[in-house]
Amino acid sequence: MPTTRRVVVAVFPGVDLLDVTGPAEVFALADRETGGAAGYRVELAGRTRGEVRTSAGPRLVADLAFDEVDGVLDTLLIPGAVEPAPGERDVRGNDHVVAWIAKTAPQAGRVVSVCTGAHLLAAAGLLDGRTVTTHWSAAERLAADHPEVTVDPDPVFVRCGSVWTGAGIGSGMDLALALVAEDLGEETALTVARQLVVYVRRQGGQSQVSVPLSRPPAARRDIDALRMFIVDHLDGDLSAAALASRMCLSERHFARVFRQETGTTAGAYVEAVRVEAARRLLETTDQPLDRIAAACGLGSVETLHRALRRQLGTTPAAYRRRFRTTV
Repeated sequence: MPTTRRVVVAVFPGVDLLDVTGPAEVFALADRETGGAAGYRVELAGRTRGEVRTSAGPRLVADLAFDEVDGVLDTLLIPGAVEPAPGERDVRGNDHVVAWIAKTAPQAGRVVSVCTGAHLLAAAGLLDGRTVTTHWSAAERLAADHPEVTVDPDPVFVRCGSVWTGAGIGSGMDLALALVAEDLGEETALTVARQLVVYVRRQGGQSQVSVPLSRPPAARRDIDALRMFIVDHLDGDLSAAALASRMCLSERHFARVFRQETGTTAGAYVEAVRVEAARRLLETTDQPLDRIAAACGLGSVETLHRALRRQLGTTPAAYRRRFRTTV
């Protein structure tokens, strides 16, 4: 008999639509790509059966009332809500949902939150003593409300034992892909990612906002083009002299223009992009450190160590141990 993997997703007024439908689509595609062998069965549970209005306006339909959820669950998934629905309390303090989570979590093989769903898990007492993440805009609030929880606002998702927390919205799909990789292997997860037309399947330790996206667009299009050139040529000569020559500017004038347009120096920007690439390789491959350093343009293992120390306050080995999600 094929394996059945039961996924129960909580829905409530004002829930973020993509937090629910994004992961559900990943599980559905995994089923399709394996000819049904994945066995995912996604059920929506609400306070009552029937329609639930989402924050985006469209309505979802709860298959089950909370009180009807029984038996063993493979995955209990708690989405978030950035804004409360009109007339409703902020969902991070929704006592009924929190009480149901606390009651139901022991039935689940793993408990997963997407976006501000982490606030609900924390209120249910499931995150005490754990390191977690949530949407970057809500991380400070989560840490203040629950000082017993270690909140890391940077990663796309964090796994701590049987509890997974995700940054939210679009990154909920990255988290769901990681769950598929755990259940069915990396190859299946990558196949699903290709069907979703995801350029890169982001691993947990990657930043919620990549280095290029973390800087606003430059007023000068040639600086924006140079930033993309840097990303595409990490193992090349990206010294200030080489970049100034590419821009047909003197080094002094180039340094002034680059800082004015990006808020940082060219050297600092190049190092940040190279470290981001090194993080991805540390998470997704078993390549030795010298190869990673070379591929990212950091040159040597010693330089890789120094760059990670400056950017992340850790070593390559420690980073890999924490964020390596595949074997």
